[in-house]
Amino acid sequence: MTKKQKPEHSELAGEFTDDGITVLVDIFRTAGSNEDWTMEVVTQSEDLIRWDEPFATDREAFDEFLAVVARDGIRSFLEDEEPSVH
Repeated sequence: MTKKQKPEHSELAGEFTDDGITVLVDIFRTAGSNEDWTMEVVTQSEDLIRWDEPFATDREAFDEFLAVVARDGIRSFLEDEEPSVH
């Protein structure tokens, strides 16, 4: 049996509020590794939005999140009935 690897969370991960809506931006990779970063957004109703492609840096991931919010608005994370993948 193999031990499950613990995640390392980016310092950029955390709650983000815009237009009265708060989401949790989680940016992580396997602890102690040089792997690319994975990004997920969790809404207040616990919907999970995960990006398909990993990011070379945590800053690149967070910048992508900010770009989506600037382009589509934070409400774009709330509109999907089904789990979303970016």
